[in-house]
Amino acid sequence: MDVKSRVYTYKEELLDRLSKLVEVNSVEGPASDDAPFGKGPKEVLHRALKMMEDDHFKVVNLDNYIGYAEMGEGEEVVGVIGHLDIVPAAESDGWDTDPFKMVEKDGVLYGRGVSDDKGAVVATMIAMKVLRDIGFPLNKRIRLIMGTNEESGSKCLAHYVEKEGSVTYGFTPDGEFPGVYGEKGMIRGVYRSNDTKIIDIQGGLASNVVCGKCMIKVEKNSYSNKKLSDYFNNNSIEYNLIDEKDYDEIIVLGTAAHASLPELGVNAISHLLVGLKEAGLQDPFVDFYTSHFGLSTDGEYMGCKCEDEYGALTWNNGVIGMSDGVIEGTIDIRFPVTMSSKQVISMMEENLEDENGVVEIVSYTEPLYYSPDSPLVSNLVEAYREVTGDMETMPMTIGGGTYAKGMNNTIAFGCAFPDKDYHIHNINEFVEIDELLKQAEIYVVAIQKLLSL
Repeated sequence: MDVKSRVYTYKEELLDRLSKLVEVNSVEGPASDDAPFGKGPKEVLHRALKMMEDDHFKVVNLDNYIGYAEMGEGEEVVGVIGHLDIVPAAESDGWDTDPFKMVEKDGVLYGRGVSDDKGAVVATMIAMKVLRDIGFPLNKRIRLIMGTNEESGSKCLAHYVEKEGSVTYGFTPDGEFPGVYGEKGMIRGVYRSNDTKIIDIQGGLASNVVCGKCMIKVEKNSYSNKKLSDYFNNNSIEYNLIDEKDYDEIIVLGTAAHASLPELGVNAISHLLVGLKEAGLQDPFVDFYTSHFGLSTDGEYMGCKCEDEYGALTWNNGVIGMSDGVIEGTIDIRFPVTMSSKQVISMMEENLEDENGVVEIVSYTEPLYYSPDSPLVSNLVEAYREVTGDMETMPMTIGGGTYAKGMNNTIAFGCAFPDKDYHIHNINEFVEIDELLKQAEIYVVAIQKLLSL
């Protein structure tokens, strides 16, 4: 029986496992002594490890931060590093199905995490079972490493490296096929202002998601209703104006997208504030926002618009909120692979503060780059091509940040197939069943090739 046929014998098991992982809301929550990232991430890790333990793989739980399932012997380790945590989701955000109940429609699975990244984790489980079934000789250990904090800091992976060290070779199935040899650097920041007449403003789900919904409360008669309506209509923005007794409440619906591709979304925060500015609202914070960010997704207003041969800088304002008269929001910047965080931050220095607000840099991560001709990249690309026959699609650089930045000799490889939008970090996230099975087949061949290095 060839690898493809053997993978397909596990189809129902793959679907059952993925369903059990999707039903756990594994968004980071309040920490406790035995749950560093909250109840959901701990529960989903336990479920995944139990699945592999029941298959008689060696499993290790590293303090509920991260865990792994292992086969083989030797000093060297081939690692596949996926994550079980997710970004937030709720039916009220516009999902057609319950995001925490995996639903199949015409060979397509819907649910939060079916693509990012629970589906890829389960596909790797199946790949390990197939490698054991066929008796492939193992000169290294193979580890499926499963983290629970990738979406909000990757502290889980740092904990793994502290306890276990890095792998010899590895990949994280949290990017794109046929392979990712470069990842942009990341800068995260916040902006804040207490100079405002706004009564309240709330919007966004996470810093690494384009804001899909934003609400604001402002004084009556502080802007032109007609000009605001004209702005929204001219820009095809869905909105709702609620006429309360003491204030106007305005709700804008945008389109969520991954922060690495903000141009694919419609930022509800930005359109709401730019619309109010054009409608005549006189407010220091609105002036600050529109002059520093506006509708830009490339950092132009902050003076850091730049690009190299591999891609351009992107900018996303993901979350905004107001508490005790202070407005604060998040900033997510992805900058080109040949640049440094110091260069980008220096470009912004003159725009970090004015009388109406301030931008503060919170953290930064430098870019990742491997030569496309390196043994790690070339062998993984070859595995993809052998299974799919796709000789045209080339390895790439991306704006997303993956576990590869925290683990030596590791790149992102899969899980997304070329030119597919799986609604990752958006409503109605999906994956095709046949593609999940194809992933498992590719991972079998990829692991075999890494064992040979």
